[in-house]
Amino acid sequence: MVRSTLRRLLQLDKPLPNHTPDSFAAEVQRNYRWNFAVNLLDGATFAIGASFLSAATIIPLFINKLTPSPYALGLVAIIAQSGWFLPQLFTANFVEALPWKKPVVVNLGLFLERMPMWIMVLSALLAARSPLLALLLFLLGYAWHSLGAGLVATAWQDMIARCFPVERRGRFLGFTWFLGCGTGAAAGLLCGYMLSKLPFPANFVAVFTGAAIFVCLSWVFLALTREPAPPLEPRKTTHTQYLAQLPTILGTDRNYRRFLIARLTLALGGMGTGFVMVAAAKRFNLPLSAGGFYTASFLIGQMLGNLIFGLTADSRGHKLSLEAAALAAAASFAAVLLAPSPAYFHIAFILIGLNVGAINVSGILVVLEFCSPDKVPTYTGLTNTSIGLLTLLSPLLGAYLASHSYTLLFLITAAINLAALLLLRYHVHEPRFAPTPEKTGTGTVFSSRC
Repeated sequence: MVRSTLRRLLQLDKPLPNHTPDSFAAEVQRNYRWNFAVNLLDGATFAIGASFLSAATIIPLFINKLTPSPYALGLVAIIAQSGWFLPQLFTANFVEALPWKKPVVVNLGLFLERMPMWIMVLSALLAARSPLLALLLFLLGYAWHSLGAGLVATAWQDMIARCFPVERRGRFLGFTWFLGCGTGAAAGLLCGYMLSKLPFPANFVAVFTGAAIFVCLSWVFLALTREPAPPLEPRKTTHTQYLAQLPTILGTDRNYRRFLIARLTLALGGMGTGFVMVAAAKRFNLPLSAGGFYTASFLIGQMLGNLIFGLTADSRGHKLSLEAAALAAAASFAAVLLAPSPAYFHIAFILIGLNVGAINVSGILVVLEFCSPDKVPTYTGLTNTSIGLLTLLSPLLGAYLASHSYTLLFLITAAINLAALLLLRYHVHEPRFAPTPEKTGTGTVFSSRC
């Protein structure tokens, strides 16, 4: 019964048409505008929901109302930074064997990613009567949502790689997040209004309800995607065989290995982000409404980063965008250390937004250009799970440093981001233009194959 239900949900019995590579490319072009539109609306409405649940501003304020412990903030940062990344390698082999990716994203994603949003609304309802229970419920709902997103992430990235040609992926994600952040910036102002005008915990009930509504609305648009049928039957390997090929990838693909080291360094440089809002609040004794206004600044920066780096990446590659992300992060922490008044923290949050905007676009899409199409789940899974493992520990390190000195935390994270910039700049070749020979199965291939 369970197996038959799962087969229906994943559409395992749906036949594949007899596609050639040329007919597959024709189908991609035929559905390009439709897929661009519905996925743009999906990403934009999801981004609005995410602005109501900002891990940089809104969530730290809510957690700080429930407990003064910096380790609770560290745990939230672990969930925020590793929940999406960590599960991907463990689902990659399963996803590679599936002929259709959309059923995982839509059918399983509804229960794994969307439904848990309402648990966070319940936690806010209980915040005044039972702060500990509210904290536990929030962490449960947030972890369920974040890990659920990670479980469907490899299928979503593979579906995006199928639906959009390599030279148009940057503008797709860039415009998607630009639109989402533009409306999300207005939502951030609305958050500030609700947090200041409504009493606690009604203010957070309203904010989390807005997040749940928009995240669930985005699912409706996602379900309208027209996934092109693949030209070949997927290859199936055992889990043991799949794991055995991972060291080969790292051993033979030198450019990807160097990229992975640089990308992990860039991820480690984000460990101070979740503490910026709390540092500002403690230093200047800010009201709760400041969280909404700083969210607006963060989203303005992210909106600019999405648009600028999305368009740039389509013509010049994604490595340049990641270099800019590292530089923006280092500058943001320098701005935090030097800020003489609360107004200067808007500069820091705009820079953090630029960093996130670049990573949202290029951090996802650059990996697709290191591999052949059939290996997209493996490369994305290996990259993102490695980041997830790192971010299990880095927020705890951030919490430890913050418990001693916020200044020390921000100095170290600024230095780590400068190191990531140097690694990307001088040790990684842009995969789209790298003069490396094509390899089959594993290793670097020219981007036209992705």
